[in-house]
Amino acid sequence: MHATSRAFALLFALAASVHASFVLPRKASPKVHSTVAITELEIRAFPNAPDGYTPQNTTCPSNRPTVRSASALSDNETSWLEMRRNNTVDPMRDLLGRLNISGFDAESYITKYANNVSALPNIAIAVSGGGYRACLNGGGAIQAFDSRETNSTAAGHLGGLLQSATYLAGLSGGGWLVGSIFVNNFTTITGLLDNNDSPVWEFGNSIFEGPATGKIQLLDSAEYYTGIEQEVSAKGNAGFNTSVTDFWGRALSFQLVNASDGGASYTWSSIQSQESFANADSPMPILVADGRTPGETLIPGNTTIYEFNPFEFGTWDPTTYGFVPLEFLGSNFSGGILAKSEQCVRGFDNVGYVMGTSSSLFNQFILDVNQTSIPQLAKNFVSDILGHFSDSDNDIAQYQPNPFYGYNTETSRVYQEQALGLVDGGEDLENLPLHPVIQPFRHVDVIFAVDSSADTSNYWPNGTSLVATYQRSLNGTSADGGNLANGTSFPAIPDQNTFVNLGLNTRPTFFGCNSSNTSNPTPLVVYIPNSPYTYQSNISTFDPSYNTSQRDLIVENGYNVATMGNGTVNSTWPMCVGCAILQRSLERTQTTMPQVCTQCFADFCWNGTVNSTNPPDYVPAYKTAPAKKSAATRAGVFYSFAAISAMAVVLVTVL
Repeated sequence: MHATSRAFALLFALAASVHASFVLPRKASPKVHSTVAITELEIRAFPNAPDGYTPQNTTCPSNRPTVRSASALSDNETSWLEMRRNNTVDPMRDLLGRLNISGFDAESYITKYANNVSALPNIAIAVSGGGYRACLNGGGAIQAFDSRETNSTAAGHLGGLLQSATYLAGLSGGGWLVGSIFVNNFTTITGLLDNNDSPVWEFGNSIFEGPATGKIQLLDSAEYYTGIEQEVSAKGNAGFNTSVTDFWGRALSFQLVNASDGGASYTWSSIQSQESFANADSPMPILVADGRTPGETLIPGNTTIYEFNPFEFGTWDPTTYGFVPLEFLGSNFSGGILAKSEQCVRGFDNVGYVMGTSSSLFNQFILDVNQTSIPQLAKNFVSDILGHFSDSDNDIAQYQPNPFYGYNTETSRVYQEQALGLVDGGEDLENLPLHPVIQPFRHVDVIFAVDSSADTSNYWPNGTSLVATYQRSLNGTSADGGNLANGTSFPAIPDQNTFVNLGLNTRPTFFGCNSSNTSNPTPLVVYIPNSPYTYQSNISTFDPSYNTSQRDLIVENGYNVATMGNGTVNSTWPMCVGCAILQRSLERTQTTMPQVCTQCFADFCWNGTVNSTNPPDYVPAYKTAPAKKSAATRAGVFYSFAAISAMAVVLVTVL
């Protein structure tokens, strides 16, 4: 094993020796009941990898896998969409009926076009990165959007939006959320928080400490660290390159997958075989990662963006412009095909490795370490250890063999690379995973973008992710011409100072309200930024542990962010969500916009005003009465992590 990999394994072991400094007092969380039986967590994505975490050569199917061009949707997604769009009709009709759009019979409208689903709204939800902050705040939003959750369909609530959506995209911490939901059989957030007093989301023990025993986890700390090291070593011994992301992904799995061994055999492609997904009763989960070339530290805005969906891995960008069947990732493709002498590899797409790839925060820590709250000496230590990883490019998730080796040689940046390097999907500043859901082939009408980014000095969002996506969309429109945008279109977005000065980051805001302002079909973006309704949820991206009380308070705040306090902050918000859902569909069917929707757009749409002056420090006030906080404090956590990092620096030097 590479020296840095051994050092990282020892980093975990060192964490075990000081685990007490990570443990916070725990209080019982308030019971929030779901209408879905918790026992459903026993039915998960399938442990279908042939040899645990180690990918294996297997016999190829008679129809040997190939790399396909990104010139259309895959046949699998096309077939799935035919079912999914039809399956959204009933929940959408129910949702819009409950949202009570005055003067408009939304239920009759949906019924009228039920046999022509292309006329009906096509909804996507995108959940930003931001570590546990994004996972929990985004989890609160998903809880609010899920009709299976208790009271989510009451007046002022938005339950049913999830069931009405076609796509659910996440990256980094938002990817943990999406992955945890789907790997655990499209469960509810309540199911992850509760699970008959044995929660999957047990974050009281940090990832560096290992899982608590006596619940769904059966391993003690020594077995935890030893097991991870042995699993990653076995992958390396089988001939596959390993990196820090392998350790990171395996450790994440113990917090996100309801399996005693952390789901070593669970693959992302197995989601396609889940009953809920196979029957198109759930949205399609998509995770995002950025391409990174060797030696690159800062990820440019024109980096290649890759996606993982249950069927495929690849990119729409006119650089690589191809997709490979996800089940066979790790196979030795060359020029888009597998030679007859090559076997098909299975098990490479381990769920933890995929989620870890989308959230490889180690390089991000290098970029952002000076923005964290750890002491300067600790910053130096962390930069030093992570600098070692960066110098060897071992913080990159190594996808070797590169599935796009020898493919698309005229435009690809990686066709000569033996390994494809991928990093955290937010490192290009597009911390909202909008790229997959603005692809023209997917015909998305409205995107609910839940932003938990830490853009300001106090870890609140300021629209940076939307700005980055907008700027990228301006980079040409033709794949043939090699332009980056490749036919995607995105609404105009103001600068970050305008976001803060106009309060666009303190409340939901619509962008793209006037579709005639763009020459190509453009989705309406409903921007939902993290804000303090009942709790100060602006925790650091790199905070490693949360007691049960704090975890639940962040989720509760996220619920209130999505619903504007269940309509108590603005009573028109639920109705205006309905208007946002319907707008593009009404235009296609040439149906007159209800008058109340016109008022909604006047209230929630960015009107083009710009104020780019430097704003004061952004310190938002509570929007509703704050919830009672836990007595737990966060003091000491980063100091412990810094001490561990310092010791690991020594280990890197020695090894």
